[in-house]
Order: sequence, then C-alpha cells, then structure tokens
Amino acid sequence: MTDKINDPVAMWQKMMGEMEKGFNSFANQAMSSPEFSQAMNRAGGVAAGAQKQLGEVMEKYLVTMNLPSREQVTGLAERLQSIEAQIGEIKSLLSQMAASSGISAGLDSAPRPPRTKRPPSGGGAQT
Repeated sequence: MTDKINDPVAMWQKMMGEMEKGFNSFANQAMSSPEFSQAMNRAGGVAAGAQKQLGEVMEKYLVTMNLPSREQVTGLAERLQSIEAQIGEIKSLLSQMAASSGISAGLDSAPRPPRTKRPPSGGGAQT
C-alpha cells in the first residue's frame, strides 16, 4: 500500500476540501453584507420588469396574429366549465321531472320519427 502522504487521490481530496471550505466562508461573508442583498434585490427587480415587458410584447404579438393569449384561453376554459356545470344541473332537473311525471324514456334516447315508407307488396312485380 502507498502512504497517505504520497497518495495523489488523497492529496486531491484534501485540496478540494480546503478549496470548498474557503469558497463557503467567502460566500457566507459576501451574502451577509447589505450590498449583496441590495444587488440581489435590483437583479430581481430587473428580471421581474423584463418578464412583464416580455409578456406585454407577446400579448401584442398574439393580438396582431389574431391568436388568443394564455389569459384568454384560460378565461374560455373557465366559462366552458361553468356552462358544462349548468348543463349537468339542467339534465339532472329534467331527469327528476321525467321520473316524477312517470315518463319511462330517458333523456338520452330521442323519440324516433314514424316510419312512413312501406316495403313493396306481393311477389315483387311492378305495375
């Protein structure tokens, strides 16, 4: 076995550990300063402003292309869900009314039109 002093892997691990400790102490000192927090606040504000501006530009682009925006599609989906809920309530009320009046046919089975066409009579001879 080789000595720990001459082992290159052990030396590398020790060097990396010391570098990590140094970086952590530097980062902790930097993050505890008020200048760092001010810079981070400014960077966050700039990013939020850029995101808002991009959203406005995208909205204008979609309007120009005659396409709905995400907000409009979400609004349509909410309205559609509301309409579907109302239709479900109407169906249940109609079912209750049909059951109370004694109608046996369900709402899903539509009445069929009367059959007025008759098959040809007799042996198939035409006159």
